[in-house]
Amino acid sequence: MSCDDDVTCSVLINYGPDANKLAVICDVVDQNRCVVYGPSTDVARQIIGYKRLSLTDIKIPLGRGCKAGTVTKAWAAADVEAQWAACGWGKKLAARKTKALSNDFERFQSMVQKKKVNGAARAATA
Repeated sequence: MSCDDDVTCSVLINYGPDANKLAVICDVVDQNRCVVYGPSTDVARQIIGYKRLSLTDIKIPLGRGCKAGTVTKAWAAADVEAQWAACGWGKKLAARKTKALSNDFERFQSMVQKKKVNGAARAATA
């Protein structure tokens, strides 16, 4: 992923207590750290290192050093959650979460469904 202007990028936090949560870069501290805030994902406004972040392609029009209220309004206007749910990366993380939270019976049901689909595919090719 690439972002021309770091301050307008939304990011996915990939390490720490806020792992797998979306946030937006509000300000750049130095070459290694930035201020992030995630209004609807419960990510508090904090300084975090770039090594713990993954840039996404979702852009939010913000100025440098903007306040929490401004970020919240821009986040809602850009409809970040819907964009994230529609992209492949978001779908993959949602599928992983669903699979991890499934119980034994749900895993059994998916196994039976896969067997049925694969059996039908084999019968069609044979």
